[in-house]
Amino acid sequence: MRVPMRGTGADQPVVVKKFRNGDGAKGLDRSTLRIGQLRRSEEEPTSKAKPFGISKRVVWEAYKWVRANNGAAGVDGESIEEFEKNLKNNLYKLWNRMSSGSYFPPPVRVVEIPKADGGKRALGIPTVGDRVAQVVTKMYLEPRVEPYFHGDSYGYRPGKSAVQAVGVARKRCWQYDWVLDVDIKGFFDNLDHDLLLRALRKHTDRKWILLYIERWLKAPAQLANGTLVERSKGTPQGGVISPLLANLFLHYAFDEWMRRNQPGIPFERYADDIIIHCKSEEQTRWLREAMGRRFSQCKLELHPEKTKVVYCKDDKRSGHYPNEKFDFLGFTFRPRLTKFREGKYGVNFSPAVSEEAAKTMRHTIRSWRFHRRSDKSLSDLSHMYNPILRGWLNYYGSYYKSALYPICDQLNSALKQWAMRKFKALRRKIRRAAHWLGRIARREPQLFAHWQLGWRPTVGR
Repeated sequence: MRVPMRGTGADQPVVVKKFRNGDGAKGLDRSTLRIGQLRRSEEEPTSKAKPFGISKRVVWEAYKWVRANNGAAGVDGESIEEFEKNLKNNLYKLWNRMSSGSYFPPPVRVVEIPKADGGKRALGIPTVGDRVAQVVTKMYLEPRVEPYFHGDSYGYRPGKSAVQAVGVARKRCWQYDWVLDVDIKGFFDNLDHDLLLRALRKHTDRKWILLYIERWLKAPAQLANGTLVERSKGTPQGGVISPLLANLFLHYAFDEWMRRNQPGIPFERYADDIIIHCKSEEQTRWLREAMGRRFSQCKLELHPEKTKVVYCKDDKRSGHYPNEKFDFLGFTFRPRLTKFREGKYGVNFSPAVSEEAAKTMRHTIRSWRFHRRSDKSLSDLSHMYNPILRGWLNYYGSYYKSALYPICDQLNSALKQWAMRKFKALRRKIRRAAHWLGRIARREPQLFAHWQLGWRPTVGR
């Protein structure tokens, strides 16, 4: 699970891990390469016969990044394993076409996933080769635009994370009484190509970068029934280059506009999720109108229902208003009972895991079907699911950790069901199974990630 596919580590700087593969590995340096950090020698032309100087080494490193991150097949149905069967020729062909200017991206496979409001979000899945080409472009482009980005832009940037964004928002909610929760209607689907390319030209004059990004923007989308849909606006969610392009667009559409016109109003932005902090209700409503006009100039639209004015209520701010909570990056900010440093209890405006995120986690635990895993040992189950559990606990446990207790309790109940199914002596004896699991948790508290934090069965001790 990924909250808005956000905040699970994917937005961190990626270091490509070493791996062995016979094809295409001869004569190549296997050292790791951080995305966006290229040496000067790798930026120079590699052949006088090619109009564009793209290093073969960069193509190789880009492939290793794609291989490490895995991913589904695109319109050609070719998986990474199938791509590797002719790896050397596939990478050479890609480098040759990109260096000569003859690379044309294939259509993007569209997959629809359900949204919390009942709608559907369209994800665009490029082919394996196209993902490699996008990573190559990102490697060259990112170091040129990254230094210009705003300090309060956190999405998909090296050294920035969703946890940091939530933490900064929490502190500012204590300092400011009002929040403007901004929602851009269909941002990735309505992003204007001309404005994006105009912003891109401010940071690079490399013809091949401009050429291929324009081709990616205009590459058709292939629906599930095989129909090709031409695109005149938007960038597909799921593309490697899309988050960087989204950040660049919003840097000029929002970040720079706020810096020039409202330098005293702080905000946090994670891609197209924006939280703005205001001192009064009047200022918040005025800013909402101003934001609507600004995004209209950029050919975007604020969602009329999801963009809302929120009051940050706590012990010292006791007014009553229609909106007293908001969601941001999988956390719900609202008044909560809190223990302060002095040992006293009071109401504080704080984030905790949102109901939507908790519902997704509960659904995921049910989908594991522990009661049908009687062929596995308890150690096998911990190895299978601990990586996912650690991701949940590390992210959602960053703030108001106790809100995760019902999720951990459900997981312990699922383990009891597994024990009753696996061991004949525990069949239909839930209390005995609970005591048995409690003894295991006491003896091996490191077995499951949530046990390590103290969320163990409450019996059998």
